[in-house]
Amino acid sequence: MLSKALLRLGTSAARRPWRVIAAWLAVAALAVLAAVALGGRTADSMTAPGLDSRRAAELIERAGTGQEGMTAQVVVTPLADGATFLDDVGARSALTRLRAEVTRLPHVLGASDPVGALDAGGDTAVRGGLVSADGRTAVVRVQYPDQSRLSAEDLDALVGLGDRLRAELPLRVEMGGNLFYAFSDPDGGASELIGLLAAATILFLAFGSLVAAALPIGMAVFGLTVGVATMTVLAGVTDVPAFAPVLGSMVGLGVGIDYALFVLARHREYLARGLDPREAAGRAVATAGRPVVFAGGTVVVSILGMAVANVPFMTVGGLAVSIVVLTMVLASVTLLPAFLGAAGPRLGRAGRIAGALRAVRPGPSGRRRHAGTGVAPAAGWRRWIAHVARHPVPYAVGAAGVLLTATLPVLALRVGLPDDGSLPPSRTERRAYDLVAEGFGPGTNGPLVVAADPAGDPAVLDRLTATLAADPGIASVAPTHIDPATGIATLVVFPTTGPQERATADTIARLRTEVLPTAIGPGPARAHVGGAAASLSDVGRRTSERLPVFVAAVLAMSFLLLMLVFRSVLVPLKAVLLNLLSIGAAYGVMVAVFQWGWGGALIGLEATVPIVSFIPMFLFAILFGLSMDYEVFLLSRVREEYLRTGDNGTAVVEGVSGTARTITSAALIMVAVFLSFAVTDDPSTKMFGLGLATAILVDATLVRMVLVPATMTLLGRANWWLPRWLDRALPGGGAGVGAGAAPAATGVAAVDAAVQSPSGAARPRPADR
Repeated sequence: MLSKALLRLGTSAARRPWRVIAAWLAVAALAVLAAVALGGRTADSMTAPGLDSRRAAELIERAGTGQEGMTAQVVVTPLADGATFLDDVGARSALTRLRAEVTRLPHVLGASDPVGALDAGGDTAVRGGLVSADGRTAVVRVQYPDQSRLSAEDLDALVGLGDRLRAELPLRVEMGGNLFYAFSDPDGGASELIGLLAAATILFLAFGSLVAAALPIGMAVFGLTVGVATMTVLAGVTDVPAFAPVLGSMVGLGVGIDYALFVLARHREYLARGLDPREAAGRAVATAGRPVVFAGGTVVVSILGMAVANVPFMTVGGLAVSIVVLTMVLASVTLLPAFLGAAGPRLGRAGRIAGALRAVRPGPSGRRRHAGTGVAPAAGWRRWIAHVARHPVPYAVGAAGVLLTATLPVLALRVGLPDDGSLPPSRTERRAYDLVAEGFGPGTNGPLVVAADPAGDPAVLDRLTATLAADPGIASVAPTHIDPATGIATLVVFPTTGPQERATADTIARLRTEVLPTAIGPGPARAHVGGAAASLSDVGRRTSERLPVFVAAVLAMSFLLLMLVFRSVLVPLKAVLLNLLSIGAAYGVMVAVFQWGWGGALIGLEATVPIVSFIPMFLFAILFGLSMDYEVFLLSRVREEYLRTGDNGTAVVEGVSGTARTITSAALIMVAVFLSFAVTDDPSTKMFGLGLATAILVDATLVRMVLVPATMTLLGRANWWLPRWLDRALPGGGAGVGAGAAPAATGVAAVDAAVQSPSGAARPRPADR
């Protein structure tokens, strides 16, 4: 039995705390050393096998033009009012010098030449997207090799050159491009610190003890160090997407502190009973550790299930985040009990602030009461849950109505990718984006790359260029580049609309289904549409197509696991439906904030943006696992009370109110951690932070404290109904529970009873539970 194995593991760690802590220190040190010696940088490969954009990338790689590598762009405009690159000799001279210095930077393969294009004719420069029609803006496009040959030093060199030239040239110089996206310092460092401080404050207020508040934080820091270092080692083997470390830190801190909180709360209960600290730690891991292992396993399985989308960067990103979650689960059942054993009986004493709320003693009836007050510690929660249980229909209908209303904006969900235009104006990438959009048109910020293999027929390229230029969604087509060795041609095409707009996705689809087939004809020639905008459009379409299959798989898996744990049909069905409501509400809030702009200024959102294509699937995987966290913790306690009393109403009131304080504290910690990431500059990080925070807040309030007690009260003893044939078919079955019967003691209740009995036999739980 899992709980008995956890009992032995937790007790052993609590009895030898310093050995376990030393072992974790050694593991953390080795992980960091391995990350330094073997680790790699994150690398985004926003594509997937079988996509048209991937075929375009393969053609470009075959041609060896270098266009498959990293790029940057330097956008300049004269400081003097009225001066243009068309007629101002000083501005042209400064632009020539800037380009020459850029090409001398390390690893630069080449750079576009706006002045050379102007010398060939202003029309050529404008048509090639190098100089704006009014002559006020010029773009130097810088070509680098692929990301594996570059580092943050290349970005630093480019930025340093820009800083120097701003002081020496009569030009305004701004910069952007995917070199910045790849090597800019990722958001997260300050957010992690803010999240930790917020979590520490909530833990101190919850437990009233600095020691009790410090232990979950310490465990989370240990786990995060090992998990992120392991993720860095993984990046040395394969391409780990740039969002993975930030998402791993966000989820790791949240679940790590939450898991520690669940175990710590149960440990303090056992200390209040007068148990030895080491024995209390072992029993806490045996009881609360079981839901932790189950919830953590659900998170991991859900995230790894994203492999069904067949998008490699999402699969690897999910694997990286799963490593952090697994590390936190392992730390919860080994490192935390070692901390608890080392802390000894001090954790059973409350600090001054919360001492009056924490000091407990058994009353005459065996129920815990506040010392000297005669008030049950969860009296406020118990009164609320009892009130909901007395009026289940209006509360169930009202709460469900609120969540369904919050879900409605999902009908307008539009996937895409926020670009530099969504960054704050303090960033040079945003200023460069605005200059390009103003001077050349919005589509210049999201060019498409058409890669064509004419198969020996040069007339194909002429038809292709003419047909592309004639399309209403295309503003201009840059001169064709033909690789002499392979004959493969690449055409840079500028849409009339910005990369975030739905019209751009429509243009891409039209090029593939109508324009290119018409130009290519029935012969062996072929052409594909690539570029960042096309790749992200393709990935968004694929994830949208695979999302229903993924959701169905996760729902089925969660239903079966909950049915195995709680030996019930309706309890897991209710849990699945309620989790869907909380996740739907989170999606709805994201659409309202990011697409409609409602309250966007509160989190520093500069402009409305589409939802990043891979975020809905990632959020569903993570949130369903995290929701199971609270679900298992709460239902385990309700089931324990039902096994003890045999009365469903009493079990619901006592079980939900008995877990309310812990769930509320855990939810506040997660919300604080996630919201600290929602105020970063990167819109994708904002979406993850706000989406996770919203779902957890809704889940811990409307769902756990209103819908769960209301629906479980309405279902009555049917909550625990399991057909006899299904009970016999399930692993560990055969008890023949039947409808309405009180099931035999299993799971947490049985183990908690067993570990208190010298013979190991289950016996009724004490009334002070």
